[in-house]
Amino acid sequence: MRRLGRNGPVVSDIGLGCMGMSQFYDTWDDAESIRTIHEAIDLGITMLDTADMYGPYTNEKLIGRAVRDRRDEVVIASKFGNVKNGEGDVVGVNGNPEYIRTSCEGSLRRLGVDTIDLYCQHRVDKATPIEETWGALSELVREGKVRHLAISEASADTVRRAHAVHPVAAVQTEYSMVSRDPESGLLDVLRSLGIGFVAYAPLGRGMLTGRFTAVDDLRADDFRRTLPRFQPENLAHNNEVVTRVADLARSRGVTVAQLALAWVLSRGDDVVPIPGTKNSVRLKENVAALDIVLTAEELELLDAAAPPGSVVGDRYPNMAKVNV
Repeated sequence: MRRLGRNGPVVSDIGLGCMGMSQFYDTWDDAESIRTIHEAIDLGITMLDTADMYGPYTNEKLIGRAVRDRRDEVVIASKFGNVKNGEGDVVGVNGNPEYIRTSCEGSLRRLGVDTIDLYCQHRVDKATPIEETWGALSELVREGKVRHLAISEASADTVRRAHAVHPVAAVQTEYSMVSRDPESGLLDVLRSLGIGFVAYAPLGRGMLTGRFTAVDDLRADDFRRTLPRFQPENLAHNNEVVTRVADLARSRGVTVAQLALAWVLSRGDDVVPIPGTKNSVRLKENVAALDIVLTAEELELLDAAAPPGSVVGDRYPNMAKVNV
């Protein structure tokens, strides 16, 4: 178990990212997803990560159905701020206090709970001062609707400003062997402030599973087809990096996904990866990464195989929307 922040929630070493159960990747099956969530809880995973935009709205309902009889066994993390239109496209970011309250009430209703354990600002709204957003969030904490607060894809300066209004329990940002931006100062700032870190996409959005050797391996409607690092001209190069990591995984007798998760876990006791999966086989594979303890020599070899900046292509088509 790991604590997020000095006074934040205690969660399992690995959480479960539930986004792909309702949107973005491949197809989905609610019954299978609920079975996977139940098995995750049985295996000791306590943190379930969702957001109102996943679906939109359907992922929170799915989580609510899955934990209806097991509420006390989980830490529910949900997010607000990404605004979608009727077609499901993100059309903006909203950190307005009135919008926050409406979003929180909607998430509570869909999840079927009285309190959200970790409520996260999904993206920073450039049009609303962060102090106003976090002032509204602190009111939700005082009212008991939310226990702890987090922020996603925020710059170190924004985190400091939010933390001055109300303690930030955790910052959530993409982090893996192929996405090491948080190492450029953010993690140091979080540790100086006593803030935990939630690593989403710890398997590089599936890149570090070795399953996607070409863009045609992705379904036509797969979200990753829009990402620069999955474009054909970049993916061929990036797979060379994955191949080097896979060679090290084979020498260790583990899968490349397990090695990649073990690497994230080695970054510190304040780092909690939330790999997403929809089925039992991948879930068990991910949880087995907890048994892997990497030596200093192995970490050096991994750094040589996948040094910072080794993967080409941005994480998103428009990076101006993150790290604000």
